[in-house]
Amino acid sequence: MNENKTELFHFLAKQVESCHVESKELCTTYEEHVLSSPRRDDMEDCTHEEADTRIMLHVYIASQCGYRRVMIRTIDTDVVVLAVSKMQDIVVDELWIAFGTGKHFRYLAIHDIAAQLGPQKAKALPMLHALTGCDTVSFFSGKGKRTAWDTWSVFPAITDVLADLSSVPESIPDDYMPLIERFVVLLNCRPSTALTVNEARQELFSKNQWLSKTFCQLKLPFCSTQSVLFIRPDMSGEVL
Repeated sequence: MNENKTELFHFLAKQVESCHVESKELCTTYEEHVLSSPRRDDMEDCTHEEADTRIMLHVYIASQCGYRRVMIRTIDTDVVVLAVSKMQDIVVDELWIAFGTGKHFRYLAIHDIAAQLGPQKAKALPMLHALTGCDTVSFFSGKGKRTAWDTWSVFPAITDVLADLSSVPESIPDDYMPLIERFVVLLNCRPSTALTVNEARQELFSKNQWLSKTFCQLKLPFCSTQSVLFIRPDMSGEVL
């Protein structure tokens, strides 16, 4: 970020801190510090670089202060994913997100969504989101979130793996990779019985279906090694 933008953000943060709105509490960030109006001393400094995770920190603090109904305003899907995954850690009765703009604007009842998914699937959601495409991870060509969700529904064995990886471990256990690769194969080539990406590519190559829309052979990751790069924990942690 250039110096002009940094100075502008500092100026705006100070202006927000100086504002006084009746029956409202305003919070903003100033680098690693949290400024508020009226002033409060129970908000610790925050080292989160992304606004997405800072928002969840503010929601958590609000719940600790006794608020039981919280609403977030955002147009970012990452915030929705984080809110669902963290709902079980936040002591609120209702968590709403005012999402989208224009004719696509709607209210999302995060508490209901998290309850329907259950704790484990909710916890796994950020890793599924990162694996199937987000701000810093490429999407699988022609495979959107609906296809990823449908694949998850027919392959629930991946849930515990995604949930564990969402906690950003230092390394990926060896027994996780076969399940991850099988998920990638099913995501791209549902009829395939291959267990790894390399096997799927060999199988499709031997059938001479390079241009087949049914098997989407050209849309698979290049190899198993590339699949590992898609689900590196540090990549997931950077985004979410």
